[in-house]
Amino acid sequence: MSVLPSYVRGGWVTPDGVEGRPMSDAVTGEEIGRLATDGIDMAAVAAYGRRTGGPALRELSYHQRASLLKALGGHLREHRDELYAASARTGATKGDAKFDVDGGIGVLLAYASLGKRELPAAGPWLDGDLVPMSKGGTFVGQHVYTPLQGVAVQVNAYNFPCWGPLEKLAPAFLAGVPSIIKPATPTAFLTAELVRLIVESGLLPEGSVQFLAGSTGDLFDHLTEQDLVSFTGSASTARQLRTHPVLSARAVRFTAEADSLNCSILGPDATPGTPEFDLYVSQLVTEMTVKAGQKCTAIRRAFVPAEQADAVVEAVRAQLTDVVVGDPSAEGVTMGALAGLEQREEVRRSLKSLTDEAEIVFGDPEQVEVRGADAQRGAFLSPVLLRATPDSAAVHEVEAFGPVSTVVAYSSTAEVVELAARGQGSLAGSVVTADPAFAREVVLGVAPWHGRLLVLDRSDAKESTGHGSPMPQLVHGGPGRAGGGEEMGGLRGVAHHMQRSAVQASPDMLSAITGRWVPGSARTVTDEHPFRKHLEDLRPGDTVVGGPRRVTEADVEHFAEFTGDTFYAHLDAEAAAANPFFGERVAHGYLVVSFAAGLFVDPAPGPVLANFGVDHLRFLTPVKFDDELTITLTAKDISPRASAAYGEVRWDAEVVNAAGEPVAKYDVLTLVAKREGSDG
Repeated sequence: MSVLPSYVRGGWVTPDGVEGRPMSDAVTGEEIGRLATDGIDMAAVAAYGRRTGGPALRELSYHQRASLLKALGGHLREHRDELYAASARTGATKGDAKFDVDGGIGVLLAYASLGKRELPAAGPWLDGDLVPMSKGGTFVGQHVYTPLQGVAVQVNAYNFPCWGPLEKLAPAFLAGVPSIIKPATPTAFLTAELVRLIVESGLLPEGSVQFLAGSTGDLFDHLTEQDLVSFTGSASTARQLRTHPVLSARAVRFTAEADSLNCSILGPDATPGTPEFDLYVSQLVTEMTVKAGQKCTAIRRAFVPAEQADAVVEAVRAQLTDVVVGDPSAEGVTMGALAGLEQREEVRRSLKSLTDEAEIVFGDPEQVEVRGADAQRGAFLSPVLLRATPDSAAVHEVEAFGPVSTVVAYSSTAEVVELAARGQGSLAGSVVTADPAFAREVVLGVAPWHGRLLVLDRSDAKESTGHGSPMPQLVHGGPGRAGGGEEMGGLRGVAHHMQRSAVQASPDMLSAITGRWVPGSARTVTDEHPFRKHLEDLRPGDTVVGGPRRVTEADVEHFAEFTGDTFYAHLDAEAAAANPFFGERVAHGYLVVSFAAGLFVDPAPGPVLANFGVDHLRFLTPVKFDDELTITLTAKDISPRASAAYGEVRWDAEVVNAAGEPVAKYDVLTLVAKREGSDG
């Protein structure tokens, strides 16, 4: 049987003369191929990523990398039928395959959108606001993110051979860090097919993705302070990797997403006949059977009020009776096989530990009726529902990583919070209730032990993604037993691959370093109004000064009548005098902003296409009658859009009175056209 090739250093490499580790079809038991990385120079693999992939990625802007992720997502979507076909050999049904394949593609597209929407089109990514550090304003600070100049070693689990690699690749790629993908043995053939499609797309810079079809060998011995490791798998393996001498000595960043005893809690209000009761039962059965229960987020502990325990067990049993186990290609099959015979035996061993303290109320771990396949050659297992008492130790310690869950009764809110914590840290938990008070007490009580919590009720059920579905916008990870790490989480996932540095400098120097105008740095006032400049001609610091404009009592009264804003501080002298903040009648804040716009806007058609927002508006000093206003508008940040004929410009706006006191500060956001024919 042939050995699966690795993709390293720009080409596919197949070791010669080695036996390798076998991979088998989960449905038939037939050997598919073998894995081996013997003879691959792991030091050279890491160096290639750093020297070739890293620089190529960092030459691109965040928006360019986001565009490539979007294009890659589109390419994989066009070829997903090939991935579905390979996925069937992992034991996955069509629904399971979509969960894995389409979910992974969705992560790519989500990060592509996030990069375009939230990250700068050019220059470094700034974290937070400018920090003044001196009285005179000549010394300021700014936190800046820069990509690590190493490689991201991504060790994946067997249960999601497509989604797992893609959810690690997306934030690393967007950050500008190359990936080395290492799949788990049982389903590595599917990850190899995924990587083949990525490579053949020709979309990604060379060196940005490498793939090891087998062991990492001595790769960890060659990691440096600029590298990082993202691991998904068992808690025991995570502990071993975390204590690797090189990772410890060089403080290599390590994040783990490990197995966990996730729980779902039914509220006392959710009695039989309520939508919440039905939602709870349906969700539990779904989590037991999707991917044959091989999800790191699946429900392992089902906590229910003691008075509803019998009803829950009976309702779950009724739905499990309709589950058809077998070959995913066979008509009517709703649950496929585990990833391999080794996985099935591991689940059976875990079940033996659980049944020392729990009773099986549905299913038989040793035999199952299978449709369209041989029950012994394929890695098939019946769904197994157990019932245990709250004082069972095993249910809070042993995870059977398959279609297995245990119902445990609780008698009070305090008890169920304590029971949830006994899992020692979980990736996901859910609370199914229509009682806000119960939801609040439980969520705040169990949150320290969970990475993500779903509160499910009739109002969000239709659109909820469910207990077991991590989303790229939110963190995936958990404390304690769950690994103590985080993945995804929107920009948080990108930041894991970057160094945050505090830069201290003068305003002018900081502006030069970041490519953005900062308060206190030089402004440029010319005869040409900045609104007459196309995007390519604008520079940070370009400024227009408008005013002065006197604010009269008549202006205020007209604005009040015209807008309907008749707040007493603007019209009632006696009431305004009693207000300790004003002391007399004052102008509307939005009148001040409106006057400011009139002072800086160039009215004729030109490159400025639209004002699409105002950020960070603050009114600082009340404007009294006959105050004179002056506006200073400065180009702060210029962001071209690669695929559009315009870009975004953020302007710093400062309005002062005749005494030079700031009365309002805010950012004005505009769309500015590029010169005709410019590709930006």
